[in-house]
Amino acid sequence: MGRVTERRRTIRIRAGAVSTRPDTLVAEEPLEIRLDGKPLAITMRTPGDDFALAAGFLVSEGVIGDRADVRSIVYCAGATADGVNTYNVVDVGLAPGVEVPDITLERNVYTTSSCGLCGKASLDAVRTTTRHPVADTPPLLVEPALLAGLPDRLRAAQRVFDRTGGLHAAALFSEAGELVDVREDVGRHNAVDKLVGRALTDGRLPLSRSILLVSGRASFELAQKAVMAGIPVLAAVSAPSSLAVDLAAETGLTLVGFLRGPSMNVYAGEHRIALDADQPTDTASGDAAS
Repeated sequence: MGRVTERRRTIRIRAGAVSTRPDTLVAEEPLEIRLDGKPLAITMRTPGDDFALAAGFLVSEGVIGDRADVRSIVYCAGATADGVNTYNVVDVGLAPGVEVPDITLERNVYTTSSCGLCGKASLDAVRTTTRHPVADTPPLLVEPALLAGLPDRLRAAQRVFDRTGGLHAAALFSEAGELVDVREDVGRHNAVDKLVGRALTDGRLPLSRSILLVSGRASFELAQKAVMAGIPVLAAVSAPSSLAVDLAAETGLTLVGFLRGPSMNVYAGEHRIALDADQPTDTASGDAAS
């Protein structure tokens, strides 16, 4: 099994002084995901939680939606000449009767640590119909002050980031702000898949009373993963993309960006944010981050 971190020699230059020392780096290795023995996708990921990653990926693709849909998840022999297991190939066996969408099997996806959707033929191909519509009843009502405290709690839980500075993180919080789970990976989409996959194997889908917080930006793909898992609130410490906002508006997802202390932007689903009705609204135009 590949390690989460690796050591590499580096030359350090500090105020003109040169020294040589080892540095701790986050590991990045390919993971091939097979579906009933057929290659489906390759993603660059940080080793660890590979079964959860594969399961979460299949949830986001609309292939599975419940732990009963999965018959088995196993490591396969690697691609080395001597057949040694590299722990970089995972095969997911589907339970009898689970229908596999043709579009999933017609493509072989190569995903990178920064883009989990490379290889998609069109935007329509990723607008997958979720088995868990965002239908939290009664709707969550989240105080801005609760959201404001979540990034610091996520940062405090990033154990590997403290040693490498090179990992993204995703965390699930309860509607009361309790930290439920946190995962790190070189790709933020992988971190979310690991969260969702773990929730699936624990029988916790849909995550209809949860808040998903991601480090960095909120892409269309992350919004889609939230919707596919039935998560009603997605918050990011950086900017969302225009397509992420569009998808949130279409599906009823609450999308919060630029979550930095007490400051944040709500781009969709504001009915879940406990806004003070008596507080005046500033309608001036300007930069989203300002």
